[in-house]
This record gives sequence, structure tokens and C-alpha cells, in this order.
Amino acid sequence: MNPTALVPELILALAAVGALLLGSWTPRHRQGRVRLLVVAALLAALAAAMAAATGASAGSGGYTVDTATHAVRAAVILGVLATVALAADSLAGHPRESEFLVLLLLGGVGTMALAGADDLLVLSVAYLLASIPLYALVGFAKDDSGTEAALKFYLLGALSGILLLAGATLLLGAGGTTAYAGLSAALPEAPRALVVTGVIAVLAGLLFKAGGVPVHFWVPDVAEGAPAPVAAFVTTVPKIGALVALYRLGDQVLAGAPLDWALLAALLAAASMTLGNLGAFFQTNVRRLLAYSTISQVGYLLMAAAAVGRAELAQPGLLFYLAAYLAANLGAFAVVCALGTRTLKEHAGLFRDRPWLALSLVVCLLSLVGTPPTAVFVGKLALFTAALDAGLGWLMVLAAANTLASLFYYLRWILPLFHARKEAPVAAAGPWSTKVAVTAAVVSLGLGVSAGPVLGLL
Repeated sequence: MNPTALVPELILALAAVGALLLGSWTPRHRQGRVRLLVVAALLAALAAAMAAATGASAGSGGYTVDTATHAVRAAVILGVLATVALAADSLAGHPRESEFLVLLLLGGVGTMALAGADDLLVLSVAYLLASIPLYALVGFAKDDSGTEAALKFYLLGALSGILLLAGATLLLGAGGTTAYAGLSAALPEAPRALVVTGVIAVLAGLLFKAGGVPVHFWVPDVAEGAPAPVAAFVTTVPKIGALVALYRLGDQVLAGAPLDWALLAALLAAASMTLGNLGAFFQTNVRRLLAYSTISQVGYLLMAAAAVGRAELAQPGLLFYLAAYLAANLGAFAVVCALGTRTLKEHAGLFRDRPWLALSLVVCLLSLVGTPPTAVFVGKLALFTAALDAGLGWLMVLAAANTLASLFYYLRWILPLFHARKEAPVAAAGPWSTKVAVTAAVVSLGLGVSAGPVLGLL
């Protein structure tokens, strides 16, 4: 592959090395200069990604640069940039700030590689790069809850990684290659049991990264135990690469394979959206509520994988929904980061004390529901249409019912914002987290209003 096609990934990888070296030779009380280097690298990578998006698709040696890759690059870079801003309130001046930033960059590179991989070996390496740095980030604070969450995250991640590698091995045995193009040609003639077992094992790894059922158990514990900026990142950004990888696998490999991919993906979507909603209904901890919410969102996003190859809106709807979800979920977590809150009742009366934060939270939560004119509404509408076009009307009806049901637990958070406060006023809000929350709300509304042109680009 022409190395110039990988400029965004190379910039982030080199920035991680540079930040590690600069942080090692910088006094602990001056780690802020490492943050400036990272922000500059992210902006350069974003510019390179936008420039690359105007060129033709490219691919060779296990990696594809196409519309999906371009969209994921932009989303991941913006997600990492937002996380750096969220962390500025709580980690500025931290003696290990450079380590935090290096791990964040490496996790972002791994996520981008997941989306572009078109070879099972590249996919496996990308999985490891998108996972191992995050294990350390979750336990970054070295407190009891973070350490426990990191241990659970690591154990389930290691198991899922082993399953992914085992599945890749089985598919190699079935198709004689790990390249998606070769597997697409060979799997239709391969033994059905071998193919089904290999696909399910590979799915285990990708569903772990996405936070979908049945390997979703880590999500609530990590969201609650990790530092708030890390929880925001881990429950949002990695799933972008994982879901695009799932879509690419279904599109390029499994269309003619001897298994009903559409039914399998539809069942996983139905289970994720339903169990996620059920887990969120009576949560009083805001982080766990957002964690179960993200599990349910994976269910809606998996509808694209179920409709792959049978609906024109499947891929653009998936990419648009991922961008919309990125803005809405990071915005909701930004409010949590700004206030340092843990429970729903701590937000009572927030509109009186912090009106901009309260309004931003309302926009982001209503966006997660799928309320017009927010961006998630357009994303859901596109994927509901794709599911209907693909002959999955039952899945669309179930998704609509789950969307309506989800309004209950989001309103449990929204309504108290406008009540009289029963406790002492909230402490001063983090300035950078506040800016991220307001920006995310504006982006969510802006994407919804400009959905037509954006979907056209996708």
C-alpha cells in the first residue's frame, strides 16, 4: 500500500511515540506541553483525513481506505480530541499525564485500524491495539473501583481476544486464507459447521469492543469505576471501529457464506437493544445508566449489519448514526465530567445553577432517544428504513418499541433538572468539560438539521 494513504494513522502513531519521549524528558509539573503536542497532532491528523477523503479509495495488504475508513478516521480523531479536553479539567498537571495521552492515542489508532482491516490477521492486531491501552486507562487512577473495573475489563477482553484469534484460525482452515477477498470466494464451499464456529468466535471479539450482547458485562463496571473521561472514551470511541469492522465482515466475507448472517446479526441487535434498555430502566447511578444506554445503542447500530447488501441506506445510515452517537454520548458524559456527579438526584435543579449545562444535557439525552431534530433521530430513521428494506420488519418494530421504552429512563434524568434543588448548589463546573458538553449539543442539533447533505457525502 502507498504509505501516503495511511497518513492519519501514521501521524497518531508517531505522536504517541513523540509524546512518550517528550513526557519522559519533561519535568512532571510541566506535562502540559505534551498535551499541546498531542492536540497539534490530532488537528494535523484530522486535516490529513479530510484531505484523503477527497481522493479515490485504496487498498492492499489487508487494509482498505474507503468512505467508511474516512468517516471513522474523522470520528475517532474528534472523539480523542474531545477526551483530551475532558481530561484537561481533572488530569492537567498530573505527574502521569503524558502516559494517559499516549495510551489514548494508541487506542485511537487501534480503533481506526479495526475499521479499515480487510484481513483477519490485521483485524486481530487492530483488536489488540484497540484493547490493551484501554485496560491501563481504566485503572489509571489506581483506586479500588478503577482497579476492579480494569481487571474485569482485561479478563473479558483477553477471553474475547482468544476467541477472535481462534475464529480467525478456523476461518483460515476453512478458506485457506485470511484475506477477506479470498475468504469470500472460498467460504461458500467450506464445511458449514467450521464456518459458523469461526464466525461466531470472531464476532465475540468484535462484540466485546462494541459493548454488545453477549459480551457486554464489562460496560457498566468500567463506566462506573474508570475515571470519567476514560469512561466517556471507552464507551463511545472503540465501538465506532468495531461496528464498522462488523459491517465490513458481513459485507465482504459472509454474504455468500453457508450461514444466515442477516438472522444472526438481527438476533444480536434485538438482544442488545432489549437487554440494554432493561438494565437502564431503574438505574440511579448516571454512569451505569449511560453504560446500559450504550449497550442498547449497539443494538440499533447492529441493524445495519443485519441489512448489509440488501439496503442502500445500511452503510451511510450506520456511519451517520455513529457520528451522531459520538456527539450525544460524549456530550452526556461531558456533563458528568464537568460536575463530578454520580447519581440522578445530584442533578436536581441544575437548570437554575448551570443552565447551559442543563440544556446541553437535555439535547444530548433526547438525541440518544432519537428525538427530532437531533442527529440520532436521522440515524435511527435511516437504519429503521434499511431494516425494512432488507425484509426485517419485525426488527424495525422491536427497535421502535425499545426506542419508545427508553424515553422512560432518560426522562428520569431530564425532569429533575428543572425541579427545585433540595441539596447545596453544585460545585464549580469544569470549564473544558462544559465547553465539550455545549459543543456536543450544538453538533448533535447541527448534524440533525444538515442530515441530507451529510448522508449524501456518506
